[in-house]
Amino acid sequence: MDRNCDAFIRSNNTYDILIARESLEISDDRAECIQNIGEKFVAEYFDRDEVPQLSIRTYGYSIIPKCFGLLDPLALETTGILQLQNQPALSLRGQGIFIGFVDTGISYELPCFRNADGSTRIRSIWDQSIPAGEKNTPQGFLYGTEYTQKEINEALEQEHPRELVPVTDEDGHGTMLASIACGSEDLQAGFTGAAPYAELLVVKLKPAKPYLKDFFYIPQEMPAYQENDIMAAIEYLEETARKLGRPLILCLGLGTNNGSHSGGSNLSELLDDIAGRWRRCAVVATGNEANARHHFYGKSDGNSMVAVEVNVEQRMRGFYLELWASAPELFVVAVRSPGGTLMPAQNVPGNSHQEQEFIFEGTRVEIDYAQVGRTRGDQLVFIRFENPAAGIWTLYVNPSTTITGQFHIWLPMSGMLEKDVVFLRPDPDVTLTVPSSAKIPIGVGGMDQKSGILYLDSGRGNTIASVVKPDFVAPAVGVQAIGRLGNYVTLTGTSAASAIAAGACAQIMEWGNSRGRRLLLNSVQIGNILIRGCERNPDVSYPNTAWGYGKMNVYDALMKFYGV
Repeated sequence: MDRNCDAFIRSNNTYDILIARESLEISDDRAECIQNIGEKFVAEYFDRDEVPQLSIRTYGYSIIPKCFGLLDPLALETTGILQLQNQPALSLRGQGIFIGFVDTGISYELPCFRNADGSTRIRSIWDQSIPAGEKNTPQGFLYGTEYTQKEINEALEQEHPRELVPVTDEDGHGTMLASIACGSEDLQAGFTGAAPYAELLVVKLKPAKPYLKDFFYIPQEMPAYQENDIMAAIEYLEETARKLGRPLILCLGLGTNNGSHSGGSNLSELLDDIAGRWRRCAVVATGNEANARHHFYGKSDGNSMVAVEVNVEQRMRGFYLELWASAPELFVVAVRSPGGTLMPAQNVPGNSHQEQEFIFEGTRVEIDYAQVGRTRGDQLVFIRFENPAAGIWTLYVNPSTTITGQFHIWLPMSGMLEKDVVFLRPDPDVTLTVPSSAKIPIGVGGMDQKSGILYLDSGRGNTIASVVKPDFVAPAVGVQAIGRLGNYVTLTGTSAASAIAAGACAQIMEWGNSRGRRLLLNSVQIGNILIRGCERNPDVSYPNTAWGYGKMNVYDALMKFYGV
């Protein structure tokens, strides 16, 4: 382990660059440290004083790590999970299965994460936020500190466990998701996790660096996490499960509006790779953006421009938006300020940069055009507004080369904006967050289990690549959970739904790997079993996507598998 790399990687004076191995976008001869992430990706770390300032035009879009936020501002009965726990012939509680969490940490000392004898059910914790000291980083990783099950058990025997294992969860989000997915049964409180016998693998993400938050205009006080750290965390969970020879269910309650929502991001590609492996399953929440007014869908007839109005309610430090069009579509964009000043569209929409000062508004606008993706080559128009004046800003999207004439624009998701910025004519579809648009992982939307209808904020599909998402919905409103202090709380949002679904997937994985079946299950097989058992929602009429909004019932799913 290089302890110098640990300090260098976490420094705000270091640029993090995420690169596909076959990419030649930037040479690594100036990189101080290089972190391998699986077989396809590396994160390289550079002294900010030795390389150009961060920008799309200099580095490209894909290799700048995106920032991800948390997806959440008597559920188990409606999902059939309790029936599988209590049915004598099945009694599925996640025995022998790992559930992995990439989140805000965990309050590991709580009873809900212990066995009956008081020992921990957590197999290991990688805390990326704790600098390497006397303890070791995980094998193959350059930063953070790993705590083993043995070390956690030793800590639990002490009066003050955190003196030995100082892992915390200041936010509580990670603890709540873990308790929903696999918290121990508490008969007195009437609480149980979906898979209470499963073991946990936990990664506490280190916070995103201030310079990256500044680039994306994310308020410094808002929780946000970097794409390269999330990818390294997923690779750690995969490697740990592989070494121990155990099945792994990955639960991811993070998301972003960055990206094409086609399933082509670096993180989505890594998830597709791991989720397709045998005895692996990835479950991803679709976010809570359906009613946030952060998505615009446009279509040009090939001759006329489309006006897109963006309302900035108060003057702010800045914001950005991303226009995406599927190849070979090409568009150019003009911008009109609230005072009427026009920034004209440039003639050539290739990889290029354009900027203008709006003198009367005191606003600077930069537009970067790029072709993004190694397999699709979709068009990205990345527009940054620095010190935008309050009022209505209008984008004029002009077709250059069109087949269908369709394009999408996304503002940052809720919690990633300093002030309110919304489209005046938003579209609630294609509001699932990245990486729930990945092809192979199970994308989970939310439902209100009490009323039986969809959770209205639940991110909707499809992806712009026409992949049906979400795969199904699970309870997302007022879900009972355990907070970071051990108190019982309720959680609303699709990350709660993803935790319930992760527990259900652990039950199916246990069923497939026990009693001599030895079925080779992965995300695709488990997803198909659950989809076939979904109760269809007759109130949903979205074209060609209604089956993606079926209500998950894992008991019915297995009964249909048996032909019952």
